[in-house]
Amino acid sequence: MTTEATTTDLATTDLDAATTTTTGDGFDADAAAAFAGHFLDILNKSAIALLTSVGHQTGLFESLAELPAATSRQIADAGGLDERYVREWLGGMVVAGVVRYDPTERTYLLPREHAAVLTRAAGPNNMALLMQHVSMMGEVEQKVIERFRNGGGLSYADYPLFHRNMAETSAAVNDAALLDVILPLVPGLPGRLAAGIDVCDVGCGAGHAVNLMARAYPASRFTGYDFSEAAIAEARAEAARMGLANARFEVVDVARLDARGAYDAVMAFDAIHDQAHPAAVLRNIHDALRPDGVFLMVDIKASSNVEENIGLAWGSYLYAISTFHCMSVSLGLDGDGLGTAWGVELAGRMLAEAGFGGVDVRDVESDPFNAYFVARRS
Repeated sequence: MTTEATTTDLATTDLDAATTTTTGDGFDADAAAAFAGHFLDILNKSAIALLTSVGHQTGLFESLAELPAATSRQIADAGGLDERYVREWLGGMVVAGVVRYDPTERTYLLPREHAAVLTRAAGPNNMALLMQHVSMMGEVEQKVIERFRNGGGLSYADYPLFHRNMAETSAAVNDAALLDVILPLVPGLPGRLAAGIDVCDVGCGAGHAVNLMARAYPASRFTGYDFSEAAIAEARAEAARMGLANARFEVVDVARLDARGAYDAVMAFDAIHDQAHPAAVLRNIHDALRPDGVFLMVDIKASSNVEENIGLAWGSYLYAISTFHCMSVSLGLDGDGLGTAWGVELAGRMLAEAGFGGVDVRDVESDPFNAYFVARRS
């Protein structure tokens, strides 16, 4: 059997429906072949993920979306890119079924239905944006392997593009839903914000959520905390561009936050699970709230039980990003290494242990990756 025939057979084998051929020792050869085909499919899709990340970062999907059927030269010129690289990338997109190719005219076309999922116009539904996290994990693979052998973790300095990627990902959700969908999850909060209250965002990153709220609710006062000086600098720069006088940002390790009774509302957007000491952070948030204060925590929607995540379409991704980033950066700070898939069950218990009462867990249709916890100070 030739190598070509072998890979073809593997790629077309149905993992679930494979017939059984066992040897005398009980080894199921068909099951092994099906499993190999399964991994060949994973290899191919991993390559598509990387190509998709490149398409997002170079603006190729935007160029394709704006052009009718076009040659590789026309597409490259539209984005100011090298034609040879663009042509090879297009080949990968064609065989992946992402881009359509006319071999007679040698033109490429991105269907509108595909553009709706792969361009920035898609907002939080932009799947190309998420593929950047795959390449980010690859950049630290060897460092993570070393930690497997010797323990410990990585630092945020090992991820030069992390804040850029996360800022873009969270901005897509917040631009689409923060003001009209997410904040109203807390009963009465929009009205209180309009009247004027004190709010802080813990682990604010580049501060886009704070700045959106500060612009929408000028009577309220907003503070963003993060221990990344680079992220805080970006947050301050955006606030200055927007002309905001009611938003301020501070470089703070929120595990040491001492702001007892300073805020009417505290928020944390995908920030608690990768803290070095999340239990301490939750206690500090509880203590920072005034008696009628509320905590809105947005974090990963998964189960704390591995077996209950088996059917989750992005379950393996959660454990991967945890291994390559979220758990690792916590361990790198001598932290608890809580992990991305800490789960809604553990999150609820930790909120209760921190002193919160009446925790309500909500969903947002435009954000299937996260659960929204509304917790009040007891």
